[in-house]
Amino acid sequence: MDKQEKIRLVVAMALSAIVIFGWQYFMAPSAQEQAETARRAAEAEKQTAALTQESVAPQAAQAAIPTPDFIPTEGVSVTVDTPLYTAIFNSQGGILEKFILKQYKDTIKPDSFNVDLIGNNAYAKGPLGLFLSRGGDDQVHTWKYGQWAFDGNDIALSETDGTKTLTFTGDVHGYRIQRVLTFHADTYLIEENTTVTNLNTTGVDGSVSFTAAAKSMSADGNRYNPTKIAYENSETRKEESDREDLQKEGLTATDGLKWGVIESNYFMFAIVPENNDTSLSAGYQDDVFRMAVNQKATFVPNVAKSFKASYFLGPTNRQMLAKMPHQLGDAINFGWFDFLAKPMLIGLNFFYDYVGNYGVAIILLTLVIKLIFWPLSQKSYGSMEQMKKLQPMVAKLREKYGDDKQRLNQETMALYKTYKVNPMGGCLPMVVQIPVFFGLYKALLGAVELRHAPFIAHLPFTDLPWLADLSAKDPYYISPIIMGASMFLQQRMTPSAGDPTQQKIMLIMPLVFTFMFLQFPSGLVIYWLLNNLLSIGQQLMIARANKTKAAAQND
Repeated sequence: MDKQEKIRLVVAMALSAIVIFGWQYFMAPSAQEQAETARRAAEAEKQTAALTQESVAPQAAQAAIPTPDFIPTEGVSVTVDTPLYTAIFNSQGGILEKFILKQYKDTIKPDSFNVDLIGNNAYAKGPLGLFLSRGGDDQVHTWKYGQWAFDGNDIALSETDGTKTLTFTGDVHGYRIQRVLTFHADTYLIEENTTVTNLNTTGVDGSVSFTAAAKSMSADGNRYNPTKIAYENSETRKEESDREDLQKEGLTATDGLKWGVIESNYFMFAIVPENNDTSLSAGYQDDVFRMAVNQKATFVPNVAKSFKASYFLGPTNRQMLAKMPHQLGDAINFGWFDFLAKPMLIGLNFFYDYVGNYGVAIILLTLVIKLIFWPLSQKSYGSMEQMKKLQPMVAKLREKYGDDKQRLNQETMALYKTYKVNPMGGCLPMVVQIPVFFGLYKALLGAVELRHAPFIAHLPFTDLPWLADLSAKDPYYISPIIMGASMFLQQRMTPSAGDPTQQKIMLIMPLVFTFMFLQFPSGLVIYWLLNNLLSIGQQLMIARANKTKAAAQND
């Protein structure tokens, strides 16, 4: 392989990276676009509904998630306060009104509200409500019908408390339903143990469905952090973030469900059934993500039937999710590079425990990665320096055999063999590092630890917030511009191709990457910038060593 073919390989790899990032940047619909599409579809549905009777059956994909909203006219609010969250329930059926996370704010502003995973629109859909089916396709919203009683008061858990419970009891269409919810002081886990007793004289085959409803957990316009619905059953793991698809087709899973989640990179609302003989239906409607986990049962007269499930409403914290049943921690998935991203996230938290700043932790992690790959990089840059020395000879061969490509390749390879130069020596070490970069990219992009985590809170000598949130872009684009300059400098230090067209391609790459990195989370920009600077330093060291060696040989 001659120098020109080698450069083509490098360019192909670089362009592949550009395509991957560029597709995500340019082609992925933004949150505003998704919301607008959903809004138009919702309006169309409302107009159609106005022309039909209320009893018209919904689309098949939405049949398991009925549409009527909950209007609490009789229930009272019940508050559960823990060190981690404040949850407000409605006594009419145990519907969740609010779930406020005490350790997480909507924005980095001092007066920002705490994150509420529910929101008014989602509350109208009955989050944590139960659906009761008594045969056929009917789905009774248990919180909308019958009489419900609540025995007790608001509860509060301190850090030293273990667990406390709420009990809601209701009579709905001839069925006695008792819901016991257990809360923990040190986790976002909520456990449910529900019993349903058939008070009628005949038995019936039916089902009970645990439900979730949540607003979008992503900031508007953040195309790197979509809200999605995901599940895992005995056969597969699947996720969907396209709101139009979720609204039109929904998402379903057959028996063997392990868990279902509504999640973003940073937060999730999960349902984990105790019984694997369950199915899932999910969708998107009226700006609300909805999910129902269905368990079939036979209701024998005057016999209590038990149904159990666990909920997790909180941050995508790996340590807490690891304690959940059915491997709910697997819901945090970094795609193809999951096996690399998770160890890097562990390393990131390891350094943070010592330095207390995630920006510094990223720097330390970058240094460690660079040290690990130092020998490979050394070999790569050394090979590039050797190739640089041979460029005049290769140019003469091109001039002499330019019309005979086969002869040119033969003579070029003979030249490399004579001087013991491997034309792929500069490429292969870099190829090995590409998966590591993507793994770290996914880890930094999906780490809840970086959300609102500051590096340099204010622009030097000003009160302007700068790198105050490592999960957000640089508001003044300073770091991506410096990153682009460092990439340009590194390109200038790398031996160039003889082909002028390829030289232009390599020259424009820093501009393309700079443009893309303008919208990247600042934590990722810091990694890329530091990696460039370390690479430049390593190249300078090699060049100086070669210069010293050459001077010694001349003496």
